[in-house]
Order: sequence, then C-alpha cells, then structure tokens
Amino acid sequence: MSSFWKPSAVAIRKMATKKSTPSSSTSTSAVRRLNVLSKQLHTSATVSGQTASGGAPAPWTQYWQTSLEEMKTASTYKSERIIVSPQSSGIEIADPRNPRRKVLNFCANNYLGIADNKDVMEAGKKMIDSHGFGLSSVRFICGTQDIHKELEKVIAKFHGTEDAILYTSCFDANAGIFEALLGPEDAIFSDSLNHASIIDGVRLAKAQKFRYKHLDLAELENQLKTTQARIKLVVTDGVFSMDGEIAPLDKIVEICERNGALLLVDECHATGFLGKTGKGTPEHCGVHGRVGLINSTLGKALGGASGGYTAGPKEAIDMLRQKSRPYLFSNTLAPALVGGALEAFRMLERSTERRDRLEENTKYFRSKMKAAGFTLKGETHPITPVMLFEASLAAKFAEEMLNEGIYVVGFFFPVVPRGEARIRTQISAAHTREQIDQAINAFIKVGKKLGVLKN
Repeated sequence: MSSFWKPSAVAIRKMATKKSTPSSSTSTSAVRRLNVLSKQLHTSATVSGQTASGGAPAPWTQYWQTSLEEMKTASTYKSERIIVSPQSSGIEIADPRNPRRKVLNFCANNYLGIADNKDVMEAGKKMIDSHGFGLSSVRFICGTQDIHKELEKVIAKFHGTEDAILYTSCFDANAGIFEALLGPEDAIFSDSLNHASIIDGVRLAKAQKFRYKHLDLAELENQLKTTQARIKLVVTDGVFSMDGEIAPLDKIVEICERNGALLLVDECHATGFLGKTGKGTPEHCGVHGRVGLINSTLGKALGGASGGYTAGPKEAIDMLRQKSRPYLFSNTLAPALVGGALEAFRMLERSTERRDRLEENTKYFRSKMKAAGFTLKGETHPITPVMLFEASLAAKFAEEMLNEGIYVVGFFFPVVPRGEARIRTQISAAHTREQIDQAINAFIKVGKKLGVLKN
C-alpha cells in the first residue's frame, strides 16, 4: 500500500469486521491482512511527539536530536540571545547574572540607526489608528489599502523604476520572482556567493540555470555569449553580506547591455545608505536607473522591521502580481510597517545626515582596526568582517567580547566556508565615537588575550 495514503486504523477495523457475503470481494485472507495492518497502525498511533509505545523516543525525534548534537559538537549550533530593550547601538540583554545587562551592539543591520527612531515609531502607531492592525487577507482579495499603493509609488520613484510590488520580506521577493517571470525557454546566471534566498528562488524556476564564479565577469560574459535563451537574467547581490563586498555593477551592467541580458540586483545591504543619497549600489557604481530589476528590504536600514519589495518595469511588476506565489498567498504588509517605512523614506528625502555619519563611522572603525593589526574583509561597507579563520576561535572571541560589554557574533561553517570563520561587525549611524572606541579597545584586548594580536 502506498505510503502517500493509508486508511486510518478505525477505518480498517470497520472494514475487517464486516461480514463476508457471497457478493463481497474481501476474502478471509484479506480480512486477516487488514487486521494485521490495523494493529500496526494502532501501534503507530500511540506515538505522540516525543515517545513511542513503551516510552521509547520516537524515531524522528531521535534523528533530530542526533543532528542537533552533531551541530553542537561541530560548534555550528546557533543559540539566540534574548534582547529586552528596543534595537539600538546600546541594548539590554537577558543574562543569568543580570536580567537587563547593558551592552553595545555591533552586529545589527540597523545601518541608519532608526530602528528605535521616535518619528518612525509614531508613524507606525498613527497608521494603526487610521488603517487598523492588519488586513486578514492577501493583496488580491481584500488586502490592498491606499497606503500600500502609496508606498509602492515611493519605492519606484526612489529606485528610478516604473513600478514596485510589496512583499512581507525580501526573502519572499527573491523566492517569488524567478518562477513567475521566467519559463523553460529562459536562462538565469547567478553569482556563486549570492544570498540563500536567491538560491532558493532560482531552484523553483523552470529556466536553464548557470552559476558563475564569484565576481568572475569573464566567465559570466562567456556564459551569456554561449547560451541560447529567450530571456537572459543575470542576478547578483549588490553587497555580499558575509564579506561586505560591493559588486562592480558598472561593469556588470555593461556586460548585460552588450549581451541583451536583464539584470536583477538584491539591494538589502545597500538601500538607504550606499551611494551619495542612499539609493544603493547602482548609485554607488554610477548606474542608477540602468538596473532592470531591484529586490530589497524594509527590514534593515529602513527601520529594521519587516517587508520587502521588487522594483522594475510595470509589465514585470504586473506579472508578479498575477503569478508570484509568495505575493499571492501571503498576508499583506501590516499598516504599521507601511507607516514606518513611509516615514523612513521621507527621512532619506529630507537629509543624508545619517547616511553621511554612517560613512564616517565606517571609515574610522576600519582604519583603527587595520592599524591595530586585524585582518578585515571588504573596503568601504559598514559590514566589517574581522577574520579569525578558525570556528572555535571565532566562538571564543565573541564570548570574550561580550564579557567586555560588546555584542558581536562569530560566523563559521556552514554560514561561511570552512577556514574563513570571522566576527562580522556592522557599524551604525547611531554609534557614537566613544562607543566605537570602546569596541576597538575591546577587540584589541581580546585579540591579545587569544593570541590573534601580538602583545
């Protein structure tokens, strides 16, 4: 009997206890087999989450427990630290010795420092009063309010595109774009270090799939020249989040234009602060308005809550509204999130002060850390990976940093390749010079203690 569908134990017992009649096709042997299967299913039915019949662990929990123990042994198990304050450059965490321990946060995506901004929060509160807490619906049924259309227009104008579409996250935007826009006649060309959400989205598409070596533009162009396809879509992160590395979009745009390819850029770690006015990697590289499709988030620099979007040609956006499954089958973005995002964009329109301060903080931190003798990745981005190379060292280093009042996290395999473990620090416009100096001094102290730096 197929494992895809089996009758319940109750149904089988009813079948087995029916009296056999001359017209019945159920033989005595068949009844016996049904009785046996009924007993097997009854035994299986006694399994409840943690234990099977007799109190033994259920086989699936045994498998999961073994896998979890292997992660812990390999130092790849991820624990969650509990924050008991708003997100900011200085936060409070729950600690066994102190339920509200104050530490400096150097690992958040809070680039512009507005996660706890009063104007952003007030805008969210006002939107709850005027438009409610939620919509209890997807967009195409009864989940589209005037504020959603307003935010989409603001996003399209910001990126210099014709239209935009909102998602509950940029992960959803990446997951829903490839399958909706491309078919078997098309081809996708993806950087080997693209974000996991891009990888998952590409897997869902029926298009041909090509992966080029990280930022190997010669290989990318060769793939484009030798591939026959109706639509050739190149996809890359604008900023590669593990390394703080900025993609050379000026060169990639030229390659796409030479080969008739469409370019999609994930701008999650660039929107709001990269480029002279914060319009992201295209502005930073001098190609603002020449990138075909942009996916980005409202959940990092723009208030740090939640929400994502795609910006691009109106035909592409309309196609996503018709076919993108995360858009069609997920609840609409909550009014409070829309209100906060609208205020964040208004702040960007009014001034680049926060973006400018972030740039200054980043230059200062990077220069001082290099002078101290640390090996850093990237060049100008607020993501500043401090390379330690060994997983156990990265974990120990983060622990020692917390003892010094600095909250950072060690990154190691499988998040980054083996042998490339690091502390990924992230600078914020909210960090004061005093806070940055405190973090640098802690890095130096711990670095000497653990043998990373010479005494």
